[in-house]
This record gives sequence, C-alpha cells and structure tokens, in this order.
Amino acid sequence: MKVVLQRSKHAKVTVDGKITGEIEQGYVLLVGFTHTDTIDDVKFLAKKVAEIRLWEDEDGKMNHSILEHGGEILSVSQFTLYADTRKGRRPSFIDAARPEQAEPLWNAFNDALREHGLKVETGIFGAMMDVSLINDGPVTIILESK
Repeated sequence: MKVVLQRSKHAKVTVDGKITGEIEQGYVLLVGFTHTDTIDDVKFLAKKVAEIRLWEDEDGKMNHSILEHGGEILSVSQFTLYADTRKGRRPSFIDAARPEQAEPLWNAFNDALREHGLKVETGIFGAMMDVSLINDGPVTIILESK
C-alpha cells in the first residue's frame, strides 16, 4: 500500500463538474494498493497518517500531528501509484490491485482514518477525477506499508 500525502491549505475533488469531496486545511491522500495488501496495511498507514508529525510547533519544527493541529483528509484512490515505468514508454499497471480488491481496502482505510477521529472526504473510486489543492509548504511525503 502506498500513500502520497500532501499537506494542503484547501483541496477538492470533482467528478463530472460536481464536487465530491472538499476540505480546508489538512492532507490530500493519493492512495494505491497492490495485490499483497491486507487490512493490516490499511490499519498501519491510517495510524501513520493520523500520527505523523508534519505541522509546526511554536518553534517552527514539525512536531504536531493532524490530530493535534487539527485538519481534514481528502482521500483519493490512485491505482497509478503502482505504475511500472522501467520498460518502454507506456506504464504497466500489473502491480496495482484489481478494483474488486482495492475498493474495499480503500473504504476500510477511510473508515480507519475516521476511527482515529479525522474528518474524511473522498473522491469516487474508479471515476475520472479532477483534484485541485493548494499545497502547504509544500510538504509532500510518500508512505508505504511494506
């Protein structure tokens, strides 16, 4: 499981011109799954997202989690995180989990974030989405469960 976390000042996702998820300050999460991912991976990365310290304290050091600082989550399913670009010019997505495996894991991940007390907005699984954000910092972190 991979998550690209971007700290943002504002973000939204639209599908067919309609906003499906929108947050103010918080994290935009691009979330991808591979064939070997399980609910343990989901729980591990939900806890990591909730507790990772990416917000500044009074001394300007990243010492506060989103739980301490406050903020919301915009979660977007992103199978392209498992693109293999080593050969040729067209990426292979063979390492990405099939939708019937990935969608329940993505839903479980969003639920696990909510269980940590976070407000979670989402895109729509499998849809063509437009994601816009104002990256704060910019701070962008790649998290992996393996």
